[in-house]
This record gives sequence, structure tokens and C-alpha cells, in this order.
Amino acid sequence: MTKAAIRYHTNRQYIYRWRKRYDGTLSSLEDRSHRPRSHPNQHQPEEIKLIRDMRRRNPSAGLVIFWVKLRQRGYTRSISGLYRFLRRNGQMAAKLPNPKYIPKPYEQMSYPGQRVQIDVKFVPKSCLVGEAAQEGGYYQYTFLDEYSRFRYLEAFQEHSTYSSAQFIRNCVRKFPFAIECVQTDNGSEFTNRLNSSATKKLTLFEKTLAQLGIRHKLICPFTPRHNGKVERSHRKDNEEFYASHKFFSFHDFHTHIQ
Repeated sequence: MTKAAIRYHTNRQYIYRWRKRYDGTLSSLEDRSHRPRSHPNQHQPEEIKLIRDMRRRNPSAGLVIFWVKLRQRGYTRSISGLYRFLRRNGQMAAKLPNPKYIPKPYEQMSYPGQRVQIDVKFVPKSCLVGEAAQEGGYYQYTFLDEYSRFRYLEAFQEHSTYSSAQFIRNCVRKFPFAIECVQTDNGSEFTNRLNSSATKKLTLFEKTLAQLGIRHKLICPFTPRHNGKVERSHRKDNEEFYASHKFFSFHDFHTHIQ
């Protein structure tokens, strides 16, 4: 033992320990894990029981919420320590599947005028040069019948409920059928629905529709796809008209859009 300790530059206890492990095979001398069997800061049995009980009652609670719930019941460990314990024991929150969105079938119209869509397109700034660029901006009002796809456009310098009211009156004169319903988004040029200071106050556009006996339908906020037909026509306008035209004045814009 002494000669072996001198030969390998170690102490006699180390040689005794290796000799005790040796059983005649090389596998008995393979390096073993150096991980300690215990730690002074490891979770105590009562803490482990608390975590398991709480996880059983809150299987889908996230890490932070779960940690706060434990703290309210006397848990004193850090959130990183809780995370390592949950990962090691396979007790992380169970992720619930996202509900699949199933779109409702769009209602098909059966005759002209049953429902029409109206929207406003802002003329791109890149199309305005010279005098037009200094005036602020121009707007294209679009009327589109859902059944016949009859489309009517007008150019306006003002984006307001007054322009909307004037536009719907012109649409009634141009469209050869009676209009039963007008569908728009929730812009302030159409309604005060999203304006908290004047929610119940009707706009001039809504008053004009009431005078004309036309029902006003508003789409859900932030869902332009519900006005998809007129939005699609605006995309084609952008690709085939605005991408290749410049306007020097409002008169020039009005002439080109006609």
C-alpha cells in the first residue's frame, strides 16, 4: 500500500478505497458520479409536500403565479429554485391547447342593395407631389354592393362625417336599386361607437342614413376582413392605379380617379 501510494503520488487511504472497490473487473474501477447525495439548501419534505399539493390543485398555473401562491402559504424559496425543482421532478405547468379558430360562413346576399360596404382609402403620400403634398392628404370613398359588385368612387379632401354623409347621398342617386343596409367599420367618419366622450351621440352620417331609411351595420372592431370585398377592391386600386399615378392638385386627383 505504501509503495503504491508513493508510486501514484497519493495517500494510503485512497489506495485502500480503490482496493475495496475492486472486485476483479475493470468496470468496478470506472469513474462514478461526483454529485452530492444531499445539499444543505435542498427542499425539505414539508416544502415538497406543499409544492405537490399545490400543483395538483393548480396544474396549469404559470411559474410566477404558482410561486406567488406558494409564497402566500409560507414558501420562502426563490423563484429560480422553484423552477429547478419543478423541472427536475417533471411538474412544470401543463400547457393547454389553443382553441382553434373556426370562421363563421359569411352571409351571402340574394339581391342588389340588400347590403353594401363603404370604406375610405387614404391616398398614399408617395402619389402626392408639388401643391398636393402641401395640402395634407386626399381620400377615396368607395361604395361596393355585395351582390352585384357595383362600385362607385369619389374623391374628397376631408376625412370627416360630413364627407361621409355627402358621399352616401351621392351613392343613393347613382345606385339603380334601393339600399337596405350599409356596412362600415368603426371609424370616426362613420360612427361615435369607439369615441368614449360621445358614444351615444349620432354622427351626421348616421343621421343621414336614418333620414334615407337605410340600416347601418358596424363590423367588429379591428376586423377589416368583415369588410373584405371593399378592402380587396382597395388593394387592386393600390396595385393598378396608385402605383403608377402622381397627383399635383386635388383637381388633378379628382380627374384621374374619374
